[in-house]
Amino acid sequence: MGRLTGGDPSLLRRINSAVVLHALRGAGTPTLTDLVKATGLSRPTVEGVVDGLIDSGLVVEAPVDEGAARRQGRPARRFRFRVEAGHLLGVEIGSHRIAALLADLGGRVVGSASVEVSESAPADERLEHVRIAVLDLLRRSGVPCGSLRAVGVASPGIVEADGTVRLGTALPGWTGLPLGERLRSAFRCPVLVENDANAAAVAEHWKGAAVGSDDVVFVLAGLSPGAGSLIGGRLHRGFGGAAGEIGALHLLGREATPEEVLSTTGEPLIPLDEAQVARVFARAGEGDERARAAVERYLRRLVHDVAALVLALDPELVVVGGWAAGLDGVLEPLGRELARYCLRPPRVAQSLLGEAAVATGALRLALDHVEEQLFAVGSTVTARR
Repeated sequence: MGRLTGGDPSLLRRINSAVVLHALRGAGTPTLTDLVKATGLSRPTVEGVVDGLIDSGLVVEAPVDEGAARRQGRPARRFRFRVEAGHLLGVEIGSHRIAALLADLGGRVVGSASVEVSESAPADERLEHVRIAVLDLLRRSGVPCGSLRAVGVASPGIVEADGTVRLGTALPGWTGLPLGERLRSAFRCPVLVENDANAAAVAEHWKGAAVGSDDVVFVLAGLSPGAGSLIGGRLHRGFGGAAGEIGALHLLGREATPEEVLSTTGEPLIPLDEAQVARVFARAGEGDERARAAVERYLRRLVHDVAALVLALDPELVVVGGWAAGLDGVLEPLGRELARYCLRPPRVAQSLLGEAAVATGALRLALDHVEEQLFAVGSTVTARR
């Protein structure tokens, strides 16, 4: 940040404001004296900052406990951070659905929405579904669009820092789409775009199976699996955002495509037809030999892909999500085979957030952005280098 001098009054005010606001958010309803102790700032400085934060709408004076007032005389003024002063949005743009979560500035979810969309829908139609779902969610929640402070968006594909999808084969018309730019013009607030597996990894670390673990691989299992990784508590995107694209590993050995691996007829499966895949797993559970052989091929491929990341990153934990997480028999063989091939086998767990993982991670992306802006947080899980 550099050394502060007498010529930096505006910067100093912003820093003091962030320090006081951070203390306020974590302290419930502190008094001025409490804030002076928590921040180390002078009382006049804290008082001036609090007055400014009240004027901005981010802080309000807490109501007086009338019983305490009668017992003690005039009580000290107390203040609280207004989590309702703005809202955050987390949006998942998937092959079959659009899902959205609305939260206050504390990250508490206050509303949700989900709409089905055809896997063949072109980009403009899919983005229109996003707009309609969000507007409906805001209307039902009684939140004006202007209240949005940040929007996090998670999508399949390799996503650049500005929100452009550099490569996105799962959704029609997605490669080269300036997704961040398109959504920023619609929402008129900061929009942060992330790969869906990366977002899910962040979500599990925030409030799922990976809470308390800072070295994590999240596997978004499907016909062409993807993965998101946290290294030392930070999201690892790689140099160009392509880290974790394990679905392409079969190309190294010129092996069968993922669509061929799970086929029981000799014809490749349709990559986005999850119901078709589920039927193969169901028939395998019923004892169908061809289906069982297909599932075994799929599990071998999944172990191969995940082991590559485990050997490179040495995570404490591997979390499995996506449609495969809801199918019996995935975790046990995955853990067993990783123990065979990896020098230090990680723990293997199922996603606790299920189909909400991606949207929850997108919400965390928005929350991190707001925390950086309001509270001068120096480092977050999702911060870019």
